[in-house]
Amino acid sequence: MTGVAALLAGLGVVAIGFGLLSALLAFLQPFTDPLWIAANLVLGVVFLGAAVFMSLDSLRERMQSGGGRRAGKYGTSAVLGTVLGVVILGLLGFLSSRYHHRFDVSEAGVHTLSQQTTELLASLEEDVTMTGFFSEMQSPEAAALLDRYAFASGRVSIRHVDPNEDPILVEELGLDAEMLSRGVIHIALASGEQTSLSEFSAANFEPDVTNALVKLVKSTGKKVYFLVGHNERPIAGDEEGEAFARAAESYGRAAAALANETYAVESLLLTSLEAVPDDASTVVIAGPTRPYLPHELAALEAYVARGGGLFVAIDPRAQTNLYTLAEAWGVRFGDDAIIDRQAALFGQATTPITDDYDPAHPITELFAEPSLFPMARSLELDEGASGLDVLIRTGEASWAERSLDASRESGTVEYDELDVLGPVPIAVAGTPGGVGPDSDPVSTGRVVVLGDSDFASNEYLDTLRNKDLFVNAVNWLAGDFVSITVRPNVSRASSFQMSQGEFRRIQFLSLFILPEAIAVVGVLTWWFRRKAGGAA
Repeated sequence: MTGVAALLAGLGVVAIGFGLLSALLAFLQPFTDPLWIAANLVLGVVFLGAAVFMSLDSLRERMQSGGGRRAGKYGTSAVLGTVLGVVILGLLGFLSSRYHHRFDVSEAGVHTLSQQTTELLASLEEDVTMTGFFSEMQSPEAAALLDRYAFASGRVSIRHVDPNEDPILVEELGLDAEMLSRGVIHIALASGEQTSLSEFSAANFEPDVTNALVKLVKSTGKKVYFLVGHNERPIAGDEEGEAFARAAESYGRAAAALANETYAVESLLLTSLEAVPDDASTVVIAGPTRPYLPHELAALEAYVARGGGLFVAIDPRAQTNLYTLAEAWGVRFGDDAIIDRQAALFGQATTPITDDYDPAHPITELFAEPSLFPMARSLELDEGASGLDVLIRTGEASWAERSLDASRESGTVEYDELDVLGPVPIAVAGTPGGVGPDSDPVSTGRVVVLGDSDFASNEYLDTLRNKDLFVNAVNWLAGDFVSITVRPNVSRASSFQMSQGEFRRIQFLSLFILPEAIAVVGVLTWWFRRKAGGAA
């Protein structure tokens, strides 16, 4: 056999050989796919049949001494084979350009843009140009990160500029040497709006770039007030030039996270005011320990009634009269502390970890990881409370310990009949549905109430999904549904657990598919060398 017939014969022998081998091993390995065996045997027979047919035809021509005719046939076969190969390669190239996809096999999806970024890019209504100015050391990593944005949206175009090669552009954008030494990303919209980000950091790359893009395309202009004057957790920095507080117990980083979401963030002293300012989209009350004046409570109640968003987080044993406002909505704070010895941080029973979220609520519907709540207390919804739902519960092994004084004196804590067995509600959210004299709801605002304020403090904000919970809650209270999503994934060690089915597929790949592929490559190599030797 010569030419294509020899190639088909070789491929047929390989296919039949592996088909018979697979059939033999099927008696020892029941996972062997019968379809694989049948496909090999059928293809092998077809290839061998075609080779025999082509050889008979060649033999007939040789017997007729048609040397020119024989050469013409071989030439035609070679041309047809070449054309077929080119067509196949062209088709594969076309399909790969039209239907491209990337796979991220890391456990935390660290090579994939977050849901927030993906939704933002999908909603772009004008073209965006991102220009990166990076040093030679920063360039490869920064280029890879920027390319994710271009891959996710056809409206995003990427440029990588060496500052030394384009000093005119650097001067036009007003970039100085100090900024360039840290790396700069310049983002420009087709409408002409633009901004520059300096101090490149791989860890904060996506949050910084996405938030800068958000500010350009959909600046909210909304204001979030943090209530002060009752020993609430502060947000303002203590030192001159310090925008946000750095103390572990403060809400400085939480406020900074909201600022990155395009909110204007300010402290609010309500004592000297008759009402909450009209420009407040959300008011945050975090960890008060002192009573409010009657007119302050009335102002907060009126604010919610006229459509405002109120975030309330009160720790166990807090000496505040804000409970009366919550009770008017049908929410009662338990005089207790959550204990969970099974799901807790480093075994600290008073620091429960839970992922029992309301899957239907916009705040938590995308959460796949737990949140942490140090020293939390229980919440209870009255039977007549309408418009409010439990947002978060603790684990089944937890309970709400009510004998706090006795436990403190004895130094031990155990569940008894006075306690509330888990799952225990620790967060509620919704629209308070208090009913007035005319039987119409008296509130059109929104509230989120939690039995813990530590979770969003500087010390714990970046733990698990705590930041997402706080920011999403404020987004929901402010009516910014598009902003509610999970922030960029954090890289962590990945583990690979194979199921029995996955193990069998890998075993099948290593025993049959790869060896047969190598054999096919060997036949092709032999055929090309044989063909080249014949031509010589």
